[in-house]
Order: sequence, then structure tokens, then C-alpha cells
Amino acid sequence: MIIRMLKHRLRRIAALIALLIIAIALAWPRPLVDHVPLGEQQIVQTDQPLVCVHTLLENEVQEAKIKRSLQLTRELGASTIVQFFPWAYAEPAPGKYDWFHADRIVRHARRQGLRIIARLGLVPAWARPSQPDSPTTLNFLPEQSFDDFARYAGAFAERYRDAIDVIIIWNEPNLSFEWGYRPVDPAAYTRLLRASYQQIKAANPDAQVLAGALAPTLEGAGSAAGLNELDFLTGMYQAGAAAYFDALAIHTYGFRDPPAAEPAPERLNFRRAELLRETMIAQGDGDKPAFITESGWNDHPRWAAAVRPSQRSAYTIQAFKFVAANWTWVEKLCLWAFRYPADLLSYPDYFTLISADFTMKPIYYALQDYARGWERNENPWLPPPRES
Repeated sequence: MIIRMLKHRLRRIAALIALLIIAIALAWPRPLVDHVPLGEQQIVQTDQPLVCVHTLLENEVQEAKIKRSLQLTRELGASTIVQFFPWAYAEPAPGKYDWFHADRIVRHARRQGLRIIARLGLVPAWARPSQPDSPTTLNFLPEQSFDDFARYAGAFAERYRDAIDVIIIWNEPNLSFEWGYRPVDPAAYTRLLRASYQQIKAANPDAQVLAGALAPTLEGAGSAAGLNELDFLTGMYQAGAAAYFDALAIHTYGFRDPPAAEPAPERLNFRRAELLRETMIAQGDGDKPAFITESGWNDHPRWAAAVRPSQRSAYTIQAFKFVAANWTWVEKLCLWAFRYPADLLSYPDYFTLISADFTMKPIYYALQDYARGWERNENPWLPPPRES
């Protein structure tokens, strides 16, 4: 409960920051040309194509920092990023699109040789009810605006059809906070998924539509906080979701367990993803792959769900090896999160691979060694071993 409250509080702060950024962005004069050169076309050097990171560049104001973040992602050996493209940023008024910020993220990611998995969400003010005595959050999407969101998803798929071929519809709809502080509803989410799927496929038939991005939680039916992802996914299938997604997006965190710890419905750990896979198979949907779009461990010194820094590095590499050896149905394993634009000065900072000032953490180097296949005496970050 405490962890969930902290998470919700930090997300509310992030939403307020996002609103401020939107206001500044709309008022700020746009440059006629890019001030930051793209540089030469790059290719990701990696031995582990599973490695992927979740970037948070939607709230990064300085283009140079966008470029630097993506350079360091490439140098890590991650071939793929998950990146949020908020609807509220792109369509500030009905039918009037502003792709400026999204365009420069996409340009720099492509120049660094990175594949993008796009996550769509966040509702503009015009698409949600707003009354002084009953304000709504940026995650509140009324059913009458489902088609508006779907049109945005289609416009996004059309604009970036040559750059982005994997699109996630919404984020963690099984949590009340992510559903606008309303009771979660797998049938309603399925209706949103269906409308979005149809628009995306019309714009780009080759795009993969990802459903879910479900949060790991133990909440039962009737909880004000949400619904556990196993029951929510079952509810989606009962509502006919199977026809409207090409792969499932999964969030699976390790918390204090090592990656090999056995899964169970009453337990939150890394292998909980297997329970979602079992649900897919039981529903006759086992031919579809999954993308793990959020995962990882936290090494905050005082957070109850954290591990030691050395454990975090070890568990992360063990998780990648476990997935490579056992989960043939997983396309990508994406860590949350590569970097925040600003330090939050709380436990979420200890999920990152590099700090806001671009200081690389030990886990960055550990993952880089794994992703790029470097042995100690071949690692350019370290001196060669001494001769005996």
C-alpha cells in the first residue's frame, strides 16, 4: 500500500511537470532549423538483441540531451527503446497536430540506429471533461473520446510508418491511477484497443499493435486501486481482445526476488510474466509473442522493495540470460528506466542506468559488458590485465 501511494504521488507530480512543459512548449518559438546536428548514421553493436531500455525523452527540453541519451543507449548495446509519445503533446486542439518534439526524438533515435517501440497515452484537456468541482487527470479518457484517441493513433502510425512499427496502446490500464482514478474496466480497455487497432492497421498494415502493458499487482476484484493483471487479461479475452492485438506488452519487476524465483499468483516477482503467458495459451493465443516493456530491480538504500547495488547488477544480467534460454516467446526485455530528465530525489531514481547529469552507474557498465560481449581484457573501459 505504501509503495503504491508513493508511486501514485510521484506520478501526480510528473503529470503537473508535464502540463508545465506543454504550456512552455506551446508558447516557445520554434527554431527554423535544428540546433543540434544529427551526426553520422550509426549502427548498434550488440551480441544480445533482447536488450532494450525504456527512455523518458518526452519531457526532455534540450535537444542535446536527447541526442546524448540515445548515443549512450547505442553505446550500451541496446538495439531498441520504448518511448512515450503523449497524445496531449501532439494534438493540443482537435485535428491540429504538432509533431515537433516527437519528430526530433525519432530523428535522433534513427540516426543512432535504434528501433523504437512507441507507447501512446495521456489525454489532452479538450478530450476529457473538466469541471471546477470535479477535475479530471491526464489519464482520464472518457468513452466518447475513444475514437479521438484512435484517430491520433492512426495519424501517428501514418506519420512514422517508415520509422516505428511497434505501438503500445495505453499504459497499465489495470491500475485506477492510469485509468483516470476510475474503476478499471477490461471490457472498456478492449473497446479502446479495438478502435486504435483498426486505425493503426488502416494507416500501416505492417505495424504491430501491443496490448496490455499491464502492471504487476495483487489487487482483487472491487479494489479501488485496480485489478491484478491476470484477471484483467482474462477479462480482456472475454471481451474479444484477441482479434485486436498482435503481441502482449508485459511489465514484470523483480522486487526482492532473484530472477529465477518461482512464480505464483499471490507473489510479485520477475517470473510472474509466465502466468500471463499461461493465460494467453489457455485462451488459444499462444502463437502471439510478448514484449516485456518494463522490468528491472531497484537499489535504493532504504526502500523496502530494493536490493543491494551488486545484487541489482547480478539479477539484471541473470534475467537476460534466463529469458534468452527459456522464454522463446519474448521479443524484447526492456528495462525501466534508462534516465530521467531530472532526478526525482526518491526511490525511482534507483531504477535508472544513468543519472540525470549523465553519470553512468555500475549497472550500466555491467549490462554493457553483457550486451556487447566484452570480456574483461577486451573492455575499453578497463585497463588490460597485468602480465603475471
